[in-house]
Amino acid sequence: MITWLRIGLIVIVLFAVTLILLPLQLLGLAFDLKIRRYIPRYWHRIACRLLGIRIHVHGRLERQRPLMLAANHVSWKDILVLGAIADVAFIAKNEVADWPVFGTLAKLQKSIFVARDQKRRTGEQVNEIATRMAAGEIVVLFPEGTTSDGNRVLEVKSSLFGAAAAAAPNVPGGVVHVQPVAIAYTRVHGMAMGRYHRPIAAWPGDIELAPHLLGVLKEGAIDVDVAFGETIDFRQGDNRKHLSQAVVGRLRRMLARHLRGREYEEL
Repeated sequence: MITWLRIGLIVIVLFAVTLILLPLQLLGLAFDLKIRRYIPRYWHRIACRLLGIRIHVHGRLERQRPLMLAANHVSWKDILVLGAIADVAFIAKNEVADWPVFGTLAKLQKSIFVARDQKRRTGEQVNEIATRMAAGEIVVLFPEGTTSDGNRVLEVKSSLFGAAAAAAPNVPGGVVHVQPVAIAYTRVHGMAMGRYHRPIAAWPGDIELAPHLLGVLKEGAIDVDVAFGETIDFRQGDNRKHLSQAVVGRLRRMLARHLRGREYEEL
C-alpha cells in the first residue's frame, strides 16, 4: 500500500512540475531562446530525485566546444541522467518521435531525430547537428544504436559518427571534440546490483516499457555512475572508423572499472 502511495505521489509531483515548466519551454522553443536548453536540465534533475536515481559523476564534462558526447546506452533512464548533468540535445532515431510520452518529451527537448534508412535526408540532418554544435549545444550520440543489458558495450556503429565527420568542416576550428561517457548502474537500495540484478536498471528492446517503468518506480533507489573520459579531437579528413574504435575501447574500460572495479581487458 505504501509503495503505491509513493508511486502516486511521484506521478502527481512530476505532473505538476511539468505543468509549471512547460509554458516556459514552449516559449523558448517558439522563439529559439536559450532557456530551452536549460529548462530540461531542471526537469531531469527533479525526475531523477523523484524516481530515486542517485547520480555519481566521475571526471569532468569537456569545456571545449563544439562537443559531442558518445555514451553507452542502457535504458531510457540514460536520458534523465545525462539531461540532469548538463544541457544536452540528444540524437535519436526517428521512431522515438512517435513514442507515447517519451516522444513528446524528446520533442520538447528539441532532440535531433535521424531517419537512418532515408539517405536522401542525411544531408539536412547532419547540417542540423553541425549547426547546433556550432551554436554551442552539446550533442549526445548513443553509437551502439540500441540499448544493452547494462553489463557490456555492444558493437558500435561507426556510420553513426558520420555526423561528426560531416560536421567537422562546418564548425569553428574544423574540429569536433568527442568525449566518451560511460553509464554504469551499480547499486539498488545501496546494495551492489551485480550482473543478475542489473536488468532492473537496463531496458533491452524486448521488454515492454510499462512493466519496466513500474519496476523502477517500485524500487525507488538506484545508483548510477557516470564517467567522463578523455576527449578525442576529430578533424576534417580523420577516419571515423578509427574514432569509433577509440570510443568503444574507452567506453569498455570505463564501464568495466565501475561495474567490476577493474580495467577492461582487450580481447
